[in-house]
Amino acid sequence: MRRLPGAELMEIRPCELRDANTFIERLHRHHKRVVGHRFSISAWHESRMVGVAVLGRPVARMTDQANVLEVTRLCTDGTRNACSALYSAAARAARAIGYEKIQTFILDSESGVSLKASGWKRGPDSAGGAWSRPSRGRQDKAPLDKKVRWELVLKSEKRGAE
Repeated sequence: MRRLPGAELMEIRPCELRDANTFIERLHRHHKRVVGHRFSISAWHESRMVGVAVLGRPVARMTDQANVLEVTRLCTDGTRNACSALYSAAARAARAIGYEKIQTFILDSESGVSLKASGWKRGPDSAGGAWSRPSRGRQDKAPLDKKVRWELVLKSEKRGAE
């Protein structure tokens, strides 16, 4: 168990995608379940699951799929510091596995305070908008608002240069 300064005692555990999706469907404000992932983790407090993070390939196809890990969903029940505990644990796991960078996107209207507390840095904004194009129609299932990328560089040199 890891305790953040001034935080409740939080335990981080592995989590099956089906359990993470059940939690997300019940509590996430604006996203639904995810189809796939690389792995998922959960935060526990006093013997109950209080949050989940789903980590997968970057959604943007031009992002380095092999060396960048993306938090595609993070959802908590509001337990204090659960978001920060999950972002910190996700970064530690990504670093241990060998990823060079971890990132996530949040709505421009969200503060990012948990990401800041976890040592992540604000990256460039994304215009948001629809994924649908005349050449490939899509039904939008998420907010079309402007997004902000948050990232944490885990490893400065490229793999194989060690």
